[in-house]
Amino acid sequence: MASLRKPVIVRKFSRDWAAGYAGAGLSEDTPALEILDTAGKVLSIEWDAVKWVCYVRELSISEGAAPERLLQKRFSVRPRTPGLWLRLLLADGDELEGIAANDRSLIAGRGLLLTPPDTRSNTQKIFVPREAIDKLEVVALIGASRSRGAAVRRPAQQPELFPAGPGDTEPGGEPGQAG
Repeated sequence: MASLRKPVIVRKFSRDWAAGYAGAGLSEDTPALEILDTAGKVLSIEWDAVKWVCYVRELSISEGAAPERLLQKRFSVRPRTPGLWLRLLLADGDELEGIAANDRSLIAGRGLLLTPPDTRSNTQKIFVPREAIDKLEVVALIGASRSRGAAVRRPAQQPELFPAGPGDTEPGGEPGQAG
């Protein structure tokens, strides 16, 4: 059973960060982000101060300046994951790329949920609030790939719905019409 709270690291524009557990309704319209920190206190952070929220595998508080271990912020090659390849310019001038789902979440909700370029790092997903995005560019639409063994089947020929039987047509007449 999945827990209702996921481990996150919240990076602020002040370069400060907070670690804790965020609720499932992160993208809903709430006035502030609330997380439960590792000491058990509820922290309320205003959305305009949040740069991004990283969903992480483990809370590595001893990591120092970069606990989210988000070293690669751009794709080095074209990604293979289906979705929209986005490039974001954040309000502080930082640039970030990721894959977003091609659905209604792009225009609705508090922000964008992205899959980062390096999914092997500590960061599994990144939530960027709309207030933090200065410029958004769609680099490419990555489609769902078909398996190599599955060829596209084309119908040979459309079958007749009502095949003509013997005696149904008269020469020069319409089907079913007697001369």
